This record gives sequence, structure tokens and C-alpha cells, in this order.
Amino acid sequence: MKKLMPFLLLFTLLLMNFSCKESVKSTDKTTDMNTNKELKVAYFASGCFWCVEAIYESVIGVEKVISGYAGGHTKSPTYQTIGTGKTGHAESVAIYYNPKEVSFKTLVEVFFGSHDPTTKNGQYPDFGSQYRSIAFYQTEKEKQTIQMVLKRLNKDVYGGKIVTEVTKMTTFYEAEAYHQDYEKLHPNNPYVQRISIPRLNRFKEKFPSILKNKIQ
Repeated sequence: MKKLMPFLLLFTLLLMNFSCKESVKSTDKTTDMNTNKELKVAYFASGCFWCVEAIYESVIGVEKVISGYAGGHTKSPTYQTIGTGKTGHAESVAIYYNPKEVSFKTLVEVFFGSHDPTTKNGQYPDFGSQYRSIAFYQTEKEKQTIQMVLKRLNKDVYGGKIVTEVTKMTTFYEAEAYHQDYEKLHPNNPYVQRISIPRLNRFKEKFPSILKNKIQ
């Protein structure tokens, strides 16, 4: 057994090194975005993040959208754990954008204009606290912008029925790799065909002037 110890130690170290590389690889996307100092990040939750990710990625000035979890009270949530409704987290997106090309106010208007903010704990056909409507802010200015847009829409459009939470962002947890760019990579998925793509198209019809690929 002692003769095997050096070999076992080397093997263990190799395994540890491989695991570390894998963990770094899983966060490469956010690391790359964070190195671009021109970009800012905004966070929203409005139902299935597959849908929300595709919507924001179609907007001029948005460089990247990352699906994840936020708004809860537990550490390191996963897709399986938030599905229980007990983590407090909601499916959310981190939107990396160039403020010279698109404003935070426009992103807030996209948020309210691309889902039903009067539906508590869900967006058809997904229901539960993990699908609730949340507009996250990081600064007092962002909070004021959200509240200004919410107040106007509540008065002019929704008759005081908006249930969107306005919440300070604390921690955003990146979702599993297979959730990233899901709609783009799985166009034939039944959910994507029946729910995600129609939702994206409805958004595009409402906001044609801010699309990367303008509707003719």
C-alpha cells in the first residue's frame, strides 16, 4: 500500500486540477463580460428565462444575456431546487448592455412590455414563485427609474394591478450551462415553438424600433 501512495497522490492532484479547470470554464461567459468596462448590467425576472433571454438579446445595445437565479434566500440554487418554490429565487436574467446604445430606462420598458406584470407568481404556462415578476435595481437612480415607469403604466395601462416586485439585487447565480442560449440552440423544442418564439415575436411587433434586426 505504501508503494502505491505516491501514485495515488499524483492521481488525486490531477483530478483536483481537472475539476478546477471545469469550474472556471463554467463561468467564462460572465468573466468575459465583466472585463468590458464599457458595459453595464441589469437584472430582471419575468417568467421562463429561456423566453426573457431571447427577448433581450434581440435589443440594440445588448451584448449578452445570461440566465440565472436571483431574489431568494438560499445559496447556490439549482434548476431543481428552485422548482420546489422553497428557495425564494426566481428565474432571472443578467443583461450586459452598452449604455451608449441603450438606456436602463429602455430595458425597464422592455421588461414591462414583454410580459404580464399583473400576474402573481407566474407567466403562462409557467406558475410558481420561481416565475414571478421582479425588477431588480443596484442604485437609487435605477430604483427611481423602475418606479417611475411602473407608476406610469399602473395609471395609464394596468389600472393599478401591477404586482411586480421592485427589489435590490444582492446575488445573481448563473444557471446551468444547458440553459444558456436555450431558445437559439433548440428552435425545435416544443416549448420553444409554442411559447418562447411566439412571445419573442409579440415583443418584436411592439418594439420594432429597438431591434438589432429591424422588421421590414
